[in-house]
Amino acid sequence: MKSPKKNFFTILFLIGFIGFAQVESENKLKVTGKVIDKSSNFPLEYSTITIKSVNNPSKIFGGITDNKGEFSIDVDKGKYNIVVEFISFQPTEIKNKTISEDTNLGTISLDEGAKLLNEVIIRNETTSVEIKLDKKVYNVGKDLMVKGGTVSDVLDNIPSVTVDVDGTIALRGNDNVRVLIDGKPSTAINVSDALRLIPADAIDRVEVITNPSARYDAEGGGGLLNIILKKGKTNGLNGTIIGTAGDPANHGITGTLNYKTDEFNLFTTQGYNYRNNPGYSNVDTEYLNPSASSPTYIYERRNNDRLNKGYNGGFGFEWFLDDNTSWTNSVNYRKNSSTNESDVVYTNIYNSLPNSIRNRFNNDLGNGEDVEFNSNFIKKFKKDGHKLTVDFQTSLNKDDNSSEIIDSQFANANTFSIQRQNNNLIATDYVLPIGEGTQFEAGYRGNFTTQNTDVGIFEDNVLDVNLSSTLEYKEKVNALYTQFGTKIKKFSFLLGLRWEDSNIDVNLLDTNDYNNKKYNNFFPSAFFTYEINNESSASISYSRRIRRPRGRFLNPSSDFSSNINLFQGNPDLDPAMTDAFDIGYLTKFGKKLTFNTSAYVNKTTDVFTFVRRDSGETTADGIPIILFNPINLATEYRAGFEFTLNYNPYKWWRMNTNFNFFSLETQGENTYIDFTGSTIIQDLNNKTTTWSTRLNSKINLPYSIDWQTNLFYEGDQKTAQGTRKGLLSANIALSKDVLKEKGTIALNVSDLFNSRIRKIETNLEKISSYSEFQWRSRQITLSFTYRFNKKKNEKEGRGNQQDNDGGGDFPG
Repeated sequence: MKSPKKNFFTILFLIGFIGFAQVESENKLKVTGKVIDKSSNFPLEYSTITIKSVNNPSKIFGGITDNKGEFSIDVDKGKYNIVVEFISFQPTEIKNKTISEDTNLGTISLDEGAKLLNEVIIRNETTSVEIKLDKKVYNVGKDLMVKGGTVSDVLDNIPSVTVDVDGTIALRGNDNVRVLIDGKPSTAINVSDALRLIPADAIDRVEVITNPSARYDAEGGGGLLNIILKKGKTNGLNGTIIGTAGDPANHGITGTLNYKTDEFNLFTTQGYNYRNNPGYSNVDTEYLNPSASSPTYIYERRNNDRLNKGYNGGFGFEWFLDDNTSWTNSVNYRKNSSTNESDVVYTNIYNSLPNSIRNRFNNDLGNGEDVEFNSNFIKKFKKDGHKLTVDFQTSLNKDDNSSEIIDSQFANANTFSIQRQNNNLIATDYVLPIGEGTQFEAGYRGNFTTQNTDVGIFEDNVLDVNLSSTLEYKEKVNALYTQFGTKIKKFSFLLGLRWEDSNIDVNLLDTNDYNNKKYNNFFPSAFFTYEINNESSASISYSRRIRRPRGRFLNPSSDFSSNINLFQGNPDLDPAMTDAFDIGYLTKFGKKLTFNTSAYVNKTTDVFTFVRRDSGETTADGIPIILFNPINLATEYRAGFEFTLNYNPYKWWRMNTNFNFFSLETQGENTYIDFTGSTIIQDLNNKTTTWSTRLNSKINLPYSIDWQTNLFYEGDQKTAQGTRKGLLSANIALSKDVLKEKGTIALNVSDLFNSRIRKIETNLEKISSYSEFQWRSRQITLSFTYRFNKKKNEKEGRGNQQDNDGGGDFPG
């Protein structure tokens, strides 16, 4: 049997051999070129090129540009009139062009073509969602819903993406998602909490990649989200200031400032926010076999009043060393403080009658601070697309939390959690175009993380050693990747292979329990695309992914906010591995309708799942304590399909909708020794189906008024131990341009019907429960945006920088 090393080089050889087996037509000539926006030099994807014979008008050739603005069209010898067009831009025409050999038309620049109508102002504005074959790009700046919101609000408005009421991010219903910021992994200790601190107005766009190639980290079996921050591109001094006010309290101010010359680019984002997030949770528990001294029912009612104050600031300097070389350095700093007062009331029911009422008051205090430095070097070579990038990132994060718990009947308690994290990343990527439509890429990435978490729980000033711990987590991941892509006529492929070496330490310092896990894995990826015609393409793809347990999943200490329902992590968790298959189809119907659909199958082994079990312990009044913790379950099969539709019925009305349906089958059982010494086997086999849909509509009304509506519904989903109920929510927003389009006033209402409530039914052998949880009640926000030396719909982007993912573009 061949060694992994020999297999690795064998695959590289085959990839290289296939790339040079290109076939060219003997009778056709190639017309090539590139189309860009004249004002920004940005490539114009999906531009239309029409080549019509002068002598035979019925003979017409044509094509569209790819994501680099480039095109390649096969034609016969002859004389032609050539027209290059893009929606909302002035077309360019080349008349009487004689084609007698392969011809490169060079770079063609198009001027913006905005027009004013009497009733409605039509602006040079692309749709909020750009659908591409291998990803979806969501343009945040054009979405009224997130004005005054956070990145978490942005993600919750993106097709295929959902954000649960507790901040959990899922892609096509799968919460195994990798979050990148400017192509690099988020360094925050708690990603969900960190995304609630970054203002939405600092985000330019979000890339949704459901099946990433070998270029990306293998982390994230459900796919990845790449959040691209704003960086100014226009020469001179320009910027934006946004002030917000809301009810419940949502007050803040954010400013972006940019100064750019031909030699350098200075940019900064500064923001402060003050947010109140009132919410609640209810848990109704029935004990099916109660003892004489224990209650039949317990009703737990909790009201939360969360207050967050946060500062987010960043400063960057990009130096254009020459026309093809740039070096960017930036520093980002985040600081936040929070309070969370929760009043918990327990009502005990004995024999259908209330017997006792107990009050438990929690006062949680939190302070977080993050410092991050990024350095990015890009060298472009003479050949278009040939480049080298080097990235370095280092960060220090700290998160301190303490809690005072006052109980009307039992001992009072105090808890604390101290987390410190250091993350260092170094990466380099090299992209080499080989001939027409062929590309080789290779790179290295090293990610090194150390996290220390100290958790303590005191009852009447006595430390509970069973619920306290000191956890040290060290992760060292070194990765190498290569990929090769080419296009042969209408067929293109991208083959890649990634190798990651993982060295993980999970140490419980207070018990001297040291655990080291070393493993290395190959992660292949393959993408095949066929252009059916100028408007339609089909694709099939495969990738292998990993999910490493981190943070709260590993920490054996408890969340003590409730003393009868305790969450505990599991330091023995192993990584889960996913094989992901995807079949996609993309078509355009003229300039009004774009349709993208895909069917997908994911198989995950050692998948994480959460189980509840009786701890065998009770409170002082005899109430059983239930433990809730993650385990590695055997295998999970996920299969489904989704479609995304962009429809612009009129120039003043844009719509997009997304629908996702999937089935989920879990195969496995949980075996453990209970508190009596008995072996318990929990059958966790489960089959379920669910679906979700989202509809977004934006209408340009007269007098520079925009109106946007968003509807979302998620269906019921059966779990191994119960059912998660469906959820319906709606958002609405209005905006009005003022001050000759230098300013915009926006009013949005998030969760219009106050219905974003997670509802779960749980059924165990001895216990049945129903729970509700609402993170934040309906939010009304008013914002004012003022722009100086900047167009309303100006595209954002760093002047000399290419993609923020560290690699080249998908060929074709």
